[in-house]
Amino acid sequence: MAKQQLSQERNWYVIHTYSGYEDAVARNLKQRIESLGMEDKIFSVIVPKEKKIRIKNGKRKVLEEKIYPGYVLVEMIVTDDSWYVVRNTPNVTGFIGAGTTPLPISREEIESLKKRMSQEEPQFDIALATGDSVKIIDGPFRDFDGKVSDVDKERGKIKVLVNMFGRDTPLELDSLQIKKL
Repeated sequence: MAKQQLSQERNWYVIHTYSGYEDAVARNLKQRIESLGMEDKIFSVIVPKEKKIRIKNGKRKVLEEKIYPGYVLVEMIVTDDSWYVVRNTPNVTGFIGAGTTPLPISREEIESLKKRMSQEEPQFDIALATGDSVKIIDGPFRDFDGKVSDVDKERGKIKVLVNMFGRDTPLELDSLQIKKL
């Protein structure tokens, strides 16, 4: 990297890594920062993750999922030395920016990302309303069709009226067990 005028400010930057190596890159970079004495130039390394809810074998599981696969965030002051340490960490393919000059991400973006990462309970994203037609895709009533009678966004539960034996039967289902028709 040619000597260039770089910002002496502490900012957040995005580095691109091979997909699946984000945690290894973060670990290696932290070790390199320590062993090369760069704590005064490189401050934080984050792999952005959030909690998601998945249904597997009828059981609800909370998993941690990467928000941006293939990317790691680094808080640093960019100098030739700090750029070199990050850029030459194994499995780092480069900084996000123009050419070899890293571009910082905005404070608002970092704050919003940190807020998203710090949520204790995963949020349910339920795009259903009372009266919607749905198909049950998981559980003992799989392949039955029904109508939504109630939506509980806090718990992620949905009451569905399913026609069985000539009458509507209410079922309480997980939001991940149905899909909108």
